Amino acid sequence: MLDPGLRSVSTLRDVRTRSISPENFDGSEGGGGRATEGTGAASARDLGPGWKISPSVDIKAGETFDLATIRGAGRITHIWITTHTDNWRTLILRAFWDDATEPAVEVPYGDFFCSGWGVFTQVDSQMIAANPHGGFNSYWPMPFRTGARLTLENTSDKDVRVYYQVTYEQGGDYSDEGYFHAQWRRSNPLADRVPHTIVEGVEGSGHYVGTYIAWGVNSNGWWGEGEIKFYLDADEDYPTICGTGTEDYFGGAWNFDVPGQGYTEFSTPYLGMPQVLRPDGLYVSQQRFGMYRWHVTDPIHFAERLRVDIQALGWRSGWRYLPLHDDIASTALFYLDRPKAHRPAPPSADGMEVHRGKAAVPDLT
Repeated sequence: MLDPGLRSVSTLRDVRTRSISPENFDGSEGGGGRATEGTGAASARDLGPGWKISPSVDIKAGETFDLATIRGAGRITHIWITTHTDNWRTLILRAFWDDATEPAVEVPYGDFFCSGWGVFTQVDSQMIAANPHGGFNSYWPMPFRTGARLTLENTSDKDVRVYYQVTYEQGGDYSDEGYFHAQWRRSNPLADRVPHTIVEGVEGSGHYVGTYIAWGVNSNGWWGEGEIKFYLDADEDYPTICGTGTEDYFGGAWNFDVPGQGYTEFSTPYLGMPQVLRPDGLYVSQQRFGMYRWHVTDPIHFAERLRVDIQALGWRSGWRYLPLHDDIASTALFYLDRPKAHRPAPPSADGMEVHRGKAAVPDLT
């Protein structure tokens, strides 16, 4: 089947492309490469204006930086961004559509780009690409009708350097397109016999388009027998869509276990488990996984309400299910007919932290 983007790539459209970066903070026509000061000024001292004087920005500890402010109707078509791996769970990416005061996107930087554990792995998907070493790309279309604002909050106690480029189009008709939303939730550890909530309380008409989960296993044995459930519209106790297992939902089978190889990474256009982090036998105590599922060709439509959750189940003796208490951080992606939705509390620095388990070594000299 031909990708919808390829079907339209030859179509002539009356729109114009703009791009916001540290070399053109407002995306103005002819406004790029004019900087006379910036993070690259010292390196360009022999060359002068036009020679990479402002390739990046420094975001001070505890501050929020406006990556892009766009006025008028348009659609973000691509985001490229990079920073050091230490910052992937200390930065929060937010997006506001039109005049909304609440963000539609509020996700830790790394999780949005399928890299929740702060360790690089290649992601080769249609919507998100993570390339060496930490070049993050999003191709999720993000339309808006009167304006858009993207921000990056630095929750750490250190200044952070970020390189980025936000490409967008203006001049088209986006009145019949949904607003892009992304929400992050973490259960650490998951409560006993309680599913992990991926999204809840969303009201309006729209379609669910993606899930990324950073899953940390807190016990021995297989961990992915749990079902994912989509409660649509009038659903209460029982869902309209019920999966058959965690690895099944993410497109794998039989525990992701290839005989003789064990857990096996894979990354395809719409689904994958690109990351398997194994314990080192010393300070790293648990297996950790990164998985994504994009409902691009099979969106899950709802007319009034949406709730999604996933179980954490392993095995105990006698072939009985064992409820697990794992570390599960999920990012839910959906389009909605309004620019804001019910959302969880904003992520905190402690709530996002990846506990790396490194012990301090005392100085015995």
